[in-house]
Amino acid sequence: MKYLIAAACVAVAGAGMALAEPVVGTWKTEVDDGAYAHVAMSKCGAKICGKIAKAFDANGPIASENVGKQLVWDMEPAGDGSYGSGKIWQPSTGKVFKSKMSLNGNVLNVSGCVGPFCKKQTWTRVN
Repeated sequence: MKYLIAAACVAVAGAGMALAEPVVGTWKTEVDDGAYAHVAMSKCGAKICGKIAKAFDANGPIASENVGKQLVWDMEPAGDGSYGSGKIWQPSTGKVFKSKMSLNGNVLNVSGCVGPFCKKQTWTRVN
């Protein structure tokens, strides 16, 4: 009986680790229009979303009306560090792009398109 309970505990713990998304954490965006952000990525149900946690310019942290706003949403994990079918908002233009992401260690390649116009950024992990 002890072994059955222990095996069940190991199985539950293993399932929890398998459900963890490696993209969850805080990411530093590239500079856009003189500023960059730290984006807190988290699970939103079965999908991934990200909110602006802090904003910066060349001199350091800045007060921004965009802190706390959703930047990434509806991102679906596709396996092997790939995410798709999401949306991303570009604060400097106010545009929302169809987006996908690809994770490689501590680098997150983010791309988004509106019609034929696409943009890409490489984000780095903060924590």
